Amino acid sequence: MDQHIKAPIAKIIPTQLKKHNNTRTDNYFWMNERENPEVIEYLNAENDYYKEMTAHTQDFQKLLFEEMKSRIKEDDSSVPYFYNEYWYLTRFETGKDYPIYTRKKESLDAIEEIIFDCNEMAEGHTYFHLKGINVSEDNNWVAFGVDTVSRREYTIQIKNLKTGETLSDKIEKTTGNSTWASDNKTLYYSRKDEVTLRADKIFKHQIATDIEADELVYFEKDDTFNTFIYKEKSRKYLVIGSESTLTSEYRILEADNPNGTFRIFQQRIRGVEYSISHYNAHFYIMTNLDDAYNFKLMQCPENQTDVEHWKELIAHKNDVLLEGIDIFKDYLVVSERSNGLSKLKIQSWNQPEQMYYLPFESETYNAYISVNIDFDTEILRYVYQSLNTPSSVIDFNMRTKEKTVKKEQEVLGDFDKDNYTEERILATAKDGVKVPISLIYKKGLQKNGKNPLLLYAYGSYGITMEPYFSTTRLSLLDRGFVYAIAHVRGGEDMGREWYENGKLFKKKNTFTDFIACSEYVIEQKYTSTEHLYAEGGSAGGMLMGVIANEAPDLYNGVIAQVPFVDVVTTMLDDSIPLTTGEYDEWGNPNEKEFYDYMLSYSPYDNVKAQDYPNMYVSTGFHDSQVQYWEPAKWIAKLRTLKTNNKQLFLNINMDTGHGGASGRFEALKEVAEEYTFLFDLEGIKK
Repeated sequence: MDQHIKAPIAKIIPTQLKKHNNTRTDNYFWMNERENPEVIEYLNAENDYYKEMTAHTQDFQKLLFEEMKSRIKEDDSSVPYFYNEYWYLTRFETGKDYPIYTRKKESLDAIEEIIFDCNEMAEGHTYFHLKGINVSEDNNWVAFGVDTVSRREYTIQIKNLKTGETLSDKIEKTTGNSTWASDNKTLYYSRKDEVTLRADKIFKHQIATDIEADELVYFEKDDTFNTFIYKEKSRKYLVIGSESTLTSEYRILEADNPNGTFRIFQQRIRGVEYSISHYNAHFYIMTNLDDAYNFKLMQCPENQTDVEHWKELIAHKNDVLLEGIDIFKDYLVVSERSNGLSKLKIQSWNQPEQMYYLPFESETYNAYISVNIDFDTEILRYVYQSLNTPSSVIDFNMRTKEKTVKKEQEVLGDFDKDNYTEERILATAKDGVKVPISLIYKKGLQKNGKNPLLLYAYGSYGITMEPYFSTTRLSLLDRGFVYAIAHVRGGEDMGREWYENGKLFKKKNTFTDFIACSEYVIEQKYTSTEHLYAEGGSAGGMLMGVIANEAPDLYNGVIAQVPFVDVVTTMLDDSIPLTTGEYDEWGNPNEKEFYDYMLSYSPYDNVKAQDYPNMYVSTGFHDSQVQYWEPAKWIAKLRTLKTNNKQLFLNINMDTGHGGASGRFEALKEVAEEYTFLFDLEGIKK
């Protein structure tokens, strides 16, 4: 690495930002001018600097890319599922980046019909994503959404599955999702606000009519809510949902009456969340009503849906989180989480006392319900995996209790899961709470403090970080790394309270939990400060920013992907996508109390003159969730204030957004860039 290459220094144009009698000076506020040639010039200069400084790792990056790619079965396909006369299958072909969606009528031996070949559709685009595939009940039409920019704005189109013709109508600025009424010609979809990208409107479109004539069915006025539409599994009802972080509300309409008017299921009550499922003249409601913070299950008649008609079926438990339900004609399947691990409970509608749990033996694993669209079946499809066990799709007969592994993720090469040890350990947080850490490493590893360890966390929005299997991670493990996930508060890993204790005025628990986990893996001699690395993305990237400010001496390196680091300025700008909908997560800084608290941890606002770890930061120019200027400004400020000469890289993909590259192989190149950053710091050359 050439230390003589000069890092770009961004020009300083002080901007005074005033709020609540407090003035912040932002020297790099000018970077949010997306069209400004000087902004593009600076971003390109950062990219050039990163490429020059890492030129000596280029061959290693290519080797890692090929190594990771070689583990992937290129001509792969999903486990078929049956729905409404057809078997549906997704497959990949050798050397191709994108999926091919197909179906076969009634038998898997029938002729394959290609619904979409995304490789053909992606030609000419640097980014491509297809979502929201939605087939009409007569099987003749399919609606779908496409994004070719990576700002999560999808254009919906409709294809005739009999003729293969795609209609010329294009419905712009949508979420990509849609649903058909039972008449097979009325399509409902949700559209986004052009500035904030909030999904705020539900429209109704008739095939072969002008999109300009589409009828607005519902407008969500509250700018902290998003709205969406779907059809119940029973196919009887269309459902419009409105949700904020803390509150939900639903409207229902019979699917065979598209000209009818949606009626409110239960009007919103601040702080009450609920979700609904329909079965046999009743609705089943999962809700936190009456302080049931881990949720409970209730039931009401389909024609009396107000809260006063809700009757309790599964009571709230302090130590068990109710995560979801799946309804079948003869069975109810309940997804729970206790002691941080997922459990699947099965009970018969006719004999509810004959309830049982699926048996899972591992110390740390992830099990979840897969695609179960068919209502009239006794087969439950679920997925099981762990840190050392590839993902398996399993069909379970709920009557006979027979289990059939339909597919285990194939790892090419000489992979053997018994070569790796997985563990679950508990660190003690600052306030005495026990925080789980899931770890995996190669067997025979000595706990002598000399091993490199990569500690990952997210810790926001109640999202649970599952101990999942990864083929790319093997490239770390086989070179002596320990990989660990810190299940910090702010996620829902240990139940709903785990989330509540890591948001708003308790947000700092997320950061202190991660630091406690870092100190514990050092104390237990898995690693040392010379060999400890931290990684997080988006809100997890904010976590990386905080720990770099608060505990820089603990880490040799930090990887921050699309990091949310300019917390106060972003949350004060309600024109930016997501802002208003996130007040319940971070707080509303228009209120002084929240402003002061957010300002006390916001990574960008708290950069100071001190030594910082080596840092690799990545972003996408078209990111709609965390705008590119947040990491760009952060890097610029770090360059002027940090007091050592450790590496500081900003790698900007000028063609993508929040999720990075869209192709299955292109994404591996981004992983190879991150891994060579770590290996270079460890002196690992091959």
